[in-house]
This record gives sequence, C-alpha cells and structure tokens, in this order.
Amino acid sequence: MIAHLYQVISRKDQEQYWHDTQQSYHYVSLDMFARKFTESPQGKKLSEDLSSPFDKSMSHKSAICFSKYSLPKWTLFKACMSRENLLMKRNSFIYVFKAFQVLFIAFVAMTVFLRTQMHVDLIHANNYMGALFYTLIILLIDGIPELSMTVARLEVFYKQRDLFFYPAWAFAIPNAIVRVPLSLFVAVVWTSVTYYTIGYSPEAGRFFRQMLLVFFVHFASISVFRFLASVFRGLVASATAGSMTLLFALLFSGFMIPRPSMPAWLKWAFWVSPLSYGEIGFTVNEFLAPRWQKELPGNTTIGHQTLKNRGLDFAGEYFWISIGALFGITMLLNAGFALALTFLKPPGSRVIISSEKLSQLQGSKERDDEAQTEERASKVSPSTTSTDKMVLPFEPLSIVFQDVQYYIETPAAMKERGFTQDRLQLLCDITGAFRPGVLTALMGVSGAGKTTLLDVLSGRKTSGIVEGEIRIGGYPKVQSTFARISGYCEQTDIHSPQITVEESVIFSAWLRLHSHIDTKTKYEFVKEVLETIELDGIKDALVGLPGVSGLSTEQRKRLTIAVELVANPSIIFMDEPTTGLDARAAAIVMRAVKNVANTGRTIVCTIHQPSIDIFEAFDELVLLKTGGRVIYCGPLGRYSSKVIEYFESISGVPRIKDNYNPATWMLEVSSTSSEAELGIDFAEIYKNSALHESNKELVRKLSKPAPGSKDLHFPTRYSQNGWVQFKTCLWKQHWSYWRSPSYNLMRSLHMLFASLLYGLLFWGQAKKIDDQQSLFTLLGSMYSSTLFCGINNASSILAYVNVERTVFYREKFSGMYAPWAYSTAQVIVEIPYLLAQTLAFTVITYPMIGYEWSAPKVLWYFYTMLCTLLYFTYLGMMLIAITPSFMIAAISQSGVYTMLNLFSGFLIPRKQIPKWWVWFYYVMPTSWSLNAMLTSQFGDDGKQIVVFGQPKTVSAFLNDYFGYRHDRMKRSAK
Repeated sequence: MIAHLYQVISRKDQEQYWHDTQQSYHYVSLDMFARKFTESPQGKKLSEDLSSPFDKSMSHKSAICFSKYSLPKWTLFKACMSRENLLMKRNSFIYVFKAFQVLFIAFVAMTVFLRTQMHVDLIHANNYMGALFYTLIILLIDGIPELSMTVARLEVFYKQRDLFFYPAWAFAIPNAIVRVPLSLFVAVVWTSVTYYTIGYSPEAGRFFRQMLLVFFVHFASISVFRFLASVFRGLVASATAGSMTLLFALLFSGFMIPRPSMPAWLKWAFWVSPLSYGEIGFTVNEFLAPRWQKELPGNTTIGHQTLKNRGLDFAGEYFWISIGALFGITMLLNAGFALALTFLKPPGSRVIISSEKLSQLQGSKERDDEAQTEERASKVSPSTTSTDKMVLPFEPLSIVFQDVQYYIETPAAMKERGFTQDRLQLLCDITGAFRPGVLTALMGVSGAGKTTLLDVLSGRKTSGIVEGEIRIGGYPKVQSTFARISGYCEQTDIHSPQITVEESVIFSAWLRLHSHIDTKTKYEFVKEVLETIELDGIKDALVGLPGVSGLSTEQRKRLTIAVELVANPSIIFMDEPTTGLDARAAAIVMRAVKNVANTGRTIVCTIHQPSIDIFEAFDELVLLKTGGRVIYCGPLGRYSSKVIEYFESISGVPRIKDNYNPATWMLEVSSTSSEAELGIDFAEIYKNSALHESNKELVRKLSKPAPGSKDLHFPTRYSQNGWVQFKTCLWKQHWSYWRSPSYNLMRSLHMLFASLLYGLLFWGQAKKIDDQQSLFTLLGSMYSSTLFCGINNASSILAYVNVERTVFYREKFSGMYAPWAYSTAQVIVEIPYLLAQTLAFTVITYPMIGYEWSAPKVLWYFYTMLCTLLYFTYLGMMLIAITPSFMIAAISQSGVYTMLNLFSGFLIPRKQIPKWWVWFYYVMPTSWSLNAMLTSQFGDDGKQIVVFGQPKTVSAFLNDYFGYRHDRMKRSAK
C-alpha cells in the first residue's frame, strides 16, 4: 500500500494509474493532491478539529509540559557529565595514545636541550628561550586534535539540542570539565620529565610555578580549538581557522619577532595572543632566577639582557598577571563555545520543496513546464531494455559452489565466555549454483552469514580460512581473473563526491572495459547503462556527500549498480541493495536490478526483510539459518508459491495467513525459537530433501565446462596499461580538485592571509640587519612561514584524502588500477595549486620584508617555499595512508609537527644539538628549508654586524652559529 501511494504521487510512475480513458494523461501535482484533501470532508473535519480551542481541563494535569526540558537543570548536568565520562572511557585508546605521544616528545626535548650541553651565558640563554618556546608550541599543537574530535560530535549534538534533550551549556560545561584532568596530566608529566633534565632554575617554587603555567596554557589551547570547531562547524573550515589561529598566536607571542620590533599599529596583537602570556610567564619565572643575575658590562645582568633582547623585560609580578590573563581567556573561550552551540545552526541544513511549489514562489509557470518536460524525457520504460540493445557482448557465466566452509580465529571475548575451540565456523557445508539471467536472493536472519557468503564467493575475504570448491563456468575459480568478469555492489554506496554521475560511470568504463574497445563504443555503452539504470536524467548531477549534498540514497544505490554494470561483468554481487530506502525508492532500485538480470547476467543479492513486491521480483532464493547453514535453496515460484509449499509441507509449521508477506513468514517460521518449539532442525530437513538432491545434480552439471568453452584467461592483471590508468586517475582527480572549493579555496585564503600578515609584521626587516637579533627575527619569519603554511596544507588535506581513501579501497578491490597509478595522480594534481600558492606567497612577502632583488635569490626563495609546501602536503597524504582512521591521523600529525619544529634549526642550531640527535636534524626536511632560505639571502653577505657584543660579518655568523655555508647551499635543493 505504501509503495502504491509513493508511485501514485511520483511523476515517473503516476501515468500507469491514470483511470480516465476519456481524457489524456496529465501530471497531477502534490499541491493538487493537498488542495483536494483540504477540500474533502476528511480535510475539512481535520481543519475544524485543529481550529477548536484547547480545553486543558479535559486532559490529565501531567499531559502537558510547560518547561522546555523534561528534567531539572542539575539532573541534566549530571546526565551530560556522566556521558562525557563514559565517552572518555570508551575512547581511552585516543587519550592513552596522546599521553604516550606527550611522554615521547618530552623525552626527546629533554635529551635535545640536555643540561650538560648548556651553560648560564648569553649564547646558551637563547637555547633556554628556545626550549621554553618549544614547550609553548607543544602545548598549542596538542590542542589541534580537539578540532576534529569536536566537529565529529556536533552532528549528534545538534540533533539532540533541537529535540530539546538538553541545553547547550549542559553539553559545554561537562565537555570542558573532563578536559581539566587531561591538562593536569600533561602539566605534571611534561614539567616532571623536562624541568630538571633541561636544567632550568632548580628552586622548587619555580618548578611548581612552571607546572601551573603549563596547565593553564594547555587548557587555554584546547579551549581555543574547541571554540573554533563550534563556530566553523565543518572539518576543512575549522582546520583552516585553526591554522590561522595557530599562526597568529605564535607570530605575536614575542619570540619570533620581539615586541619592540613589531609595527606600532600591530603591537596590540601581542596582548591578545594567549601564548604571549605563556611566554611572559615562562621567561620571567626562569630568567629572573638568582643564577641568571650575573653582572654584564653596561650595568645589567645576563637574565635582564636576555629578556630585553626579546622584548620581554617585565617585572616578576607579571607571572601572576599572565596566570590571571590565561584564566580569563580560557573562561571567555568556553563561554563562547557554549554560546556558539546555543545559537548557531548545523551546517548544510536545507529545506526541500517540490518544483511546483518553487515555481509558484518564483511566479514562473515556465519553470514547472521545463521540469515536467525534463522528467518525462528521462523516463525509460523497463520493457524497452533487452539484451539486443546492449552495445557490448559478454559471456554469460554460472557460479557453482560445493561444500563451502569458512572459519575465523575465535574472538577473545568468546574465549572468555568459555568457548574452547581455536576456530569459529561461520559457513557450514554451503552448496548451490547461481545461473545467468536468474535473479537470486540470499536471505537469513541477522548473523546468519549472508554477507559472509557473498564475500567468500566474490573473493573479498582477506582473512580467515575458506574451504570447499568454487567454479566459474565449470572451471576452478582464479581470483585474479574472476575480478575482471565480476562486479560487487557494496551495501555502503562509496563514490567520489565531486564527480558527476556520468563521470563516475565513464571512469569505471575507461578502466574496466577491455583495451581493444574504442572510445566511441565505450561512450555508447555508458549511455546504454545510464538508460538501463534510469540515471540518464541526472547524469550531470554531482554525487555529493551522503546526507549532506548531491544524490539521494536511492540514486546513490543505482549509481553503485551502474558503476559495476559498466564493467560489462558476467556476474554481479549486491549486498543489500534496498537497505535504507523507502518503499518507492526500493522498488526503483529493484526495477533497475531486474533490468540488468534481463540482459542475461548472473545476479545475487543479499536482502533483509523485503516487501512482498520486492521479494517476488526474485527468481530463486538461498535461505540461511544462524550458523551459516542452508535451509532452502531453490525457486520462489509465482507469488512465492514454491517457498510456501516447501515450508508448509514440514510437519508443525503453521500455514501462511492471507495477504501476509511470504518473506516475513518464512523468516518467522524458520527462526531459532520456532525450531526449538517444533523440535526440528530446518538445515537437516533440507539436507534430506529432494530439493537438495536436485540442487546437487544441478551443481554437478554446471561444474563441467560447456563443450567448446575456454577457461578464463587475461594476459594482464588490469584491463588498461599503466599510462591509461594514470591518465584516467589524473582526469578524475583534476575534476575532483577543481570542484572542491572548501578545500582549495580555504587553503588559498589561508596563504593570502598568512602572506599579508608576514609582510606587515616583518615589514622591511631584511634592510635593518645590525645585530644577531635582527637575523634571529628574519629566521623567525622564514621558520614560521615554512612551518605553519606547511602545517595548514598538511592539516587541510587530511579530510579530503580521508574521503577519497574509502573510494580508493573500493576501486582497488574492483581491479580498476594499480595503487601506484592512483597515488601518482594524487601527487601530480597538487602541483598546480601549490605553484599558485607559492607564487602568491613570494609576490607578497618578498618585497614587503625587503629582501634583495636578485634573480637567483628570488628563485631560491620561490623554489624553497614550493618544495616545503609539497613535502608538507604529501606528509598529510602519508599520515592518512598509514593510519587506520582519520582520528588517529589527526592526533598523530601533532607529534610529527613537533619533530619538524624542534629539529628545524631555529629553536636550537645544528652545532648545539647533541651528537646523538644531530642525525635527526639532517632527516627533517624543515632544516633544509631554513638552510636554503636564509643562506640564499644572506650567506654571501659580508656586512659587519655586532654579534653578542663582538663584530662579525653576516656570512661568518651564519657559518659559526647555524652551520650555514653559501658554498654548500645546493645540497639543500637536493
């Protein structure tokens, strides 16, 4: 009945129900149905009932609630707090991973800045400053995973908020409270491991003050990124905003460029950055200690001179001012987090209205006519599709399987419950055959092994032990060749979101059809497939992301079928093609599947509780029971008569009721509880039945190759050669990138923003070199630009590549291309975008900072930045490729960035890195970037400057302090 109603209101299906033979058919719109209902007696009565005033005395006093939420505020808070604690326990792996990461980085830091390698003097004071700044960087970067973790929870939060489960503050406050122990853990571990081994001032009071400051900086850091996630709500937008915030906070912290050197109109930003207060607190706590009060010429001390050089010469009470400022910033950010959750709407929400209603709202009847014409043009009758229309011939093949068993290693949880066997059997003695032109349903209760059997037959199982015999067309199955003549439609419809429907099918056709087929024939076949699956009307629509944009669930399901059908397979496996669809959508999908079966292909579908219409669309049925045993394998018959006759013939099985769904009845009477009640085993009954004997005879017959047939053989593993694979993957990547403004536009805007910020903040600094601090400032600009612009690119690409990774796995299993072709195309397609970013960066920053206009120097600057963006972007790709999930990749990236940071040569120069770590300096690509950038600009500069009170040339200082030599600069390019 529901399917019938869907079809009556559908523009595609309505015509078959037209009753008035005296009048030609015209589409009756939804608005017309609504208007007729309103004018009907039922509609008028409903309107009267709704318009009558409500009498509260007629209902129970507790029937109406006048408060927005069903529970008191304190109860809501406790419930949300309990949930946060539960989520922390269940996500314990993530937090344990982060804890070990912090511990490892602390170990590395303490061995790099080892106290035995540093002394209390002006030169080594810079190393202590670098160690303190590195602590700030670690605390800030450790908050980056909070972005992805918060964004991942927003979808559920918005749903529960809009259903008035709880107010936003009840989510925000517990979310902040459970982070307090994490920040406390980081503070205790980091300070305990690094403080005395690095050799900070040994007073106990200063130790605990640094620990307190570490706690507040870390808590402020995770509050910043949590707030950004709640405001921007999307993964890419949040990552870009996070990178900009990271850049802003670090640039204005007072370390990379001293506060006095900042332009006067930008000095206010120093007091806005939370890291400024961390820098003030750390440096005041350390350099005002007694051991740094050794006198220097000029009536000053080492500590005061170090602070003055960095523009951080504040009094001791500024430590507590910094603590108060960080506490205030944290409270402000958490309040903003709660407000953003309260007032902002979820991203991507939209209202869907009919095209007729849209036409009325726009006052354009022509639009309605055009929409109607387009819909009618896209209509394809199933009866017009037949085998003689197919452009490409194929060989119909049967698949037979005999005594198939499948075992897996017994899970630990089952062993704990007393299961003693080492192997767990999921499939037991499965025998049957699937034939060309026959649509077979594979059914059973949940856990019976439907999908497992489908995966075993298709060769998708990569673990476990498979026993038994599987034959294709009478010959033993060889997986490498079987993948070329089979298709597999997964239950989850995985497609590239920025590719159109037609492009998705074309991509599959180019890579999976035989290489001797010419391009024109391939395009004709693609067109035929689109018509067969009824996708030609939406062929130019972008696929989009499920539940967010693009195709509906039903359209995605049909696209999945089309992508496999265009490979011209002889056998197609479909895993629950109607799951998640409404009655009409499921009917459309099954009509497409039936069209494909009518072409003479072998099709097997797992199906779960189908409607009567869908169930009777199948020709044959294989029914499994719990334990992976067959209880029926044979024809359905007209109106499921054969299945009903079989089960009703078994003693004790109740007869099916009139108008009852045969599929539901069949699952009910064969359930485990029914077996126990009747005292029978349906698997044994089938095994001893005449139906089983006839199936065995059919299997024996189909196990013998047909006369004149040949075994499947292909000279190469893939249909296309490597060059075609690469070109096709590059074509797809090109369109996917071009249509991804959320990725490319965001990172381009970040580069423009960062370039302008660098240019303004370091305005003319290259022309003001007179002491070592001037070169430190310029190196700071190069360090921050290479590192943080690179980090943004690496962070941004994580989400994009993560979406495409699942598509890659599906396409790889389908045998479309070799992994190297895909990865090479992914690498190459980035180059034009990175070239544009590098060009913008060079054009903006080079003249603003005031570097020398010399062709070699400009080219070195451009080349170094391009290489930096390339290796950071490819680093992001690699992190996704080697980690099991996006969340682990997002957490791992912070640890990788800290290593790239520490060994870049900025925080501690190569000559002062301990011997046991200096090899790591050469491994880190950031060290080569800084070497090339600084040396190309100043490695040949013979200008005299004052270095720690002594005259020295710029080139000599770079060689003596950093180990940068102009005559070895070409090594950096390699």
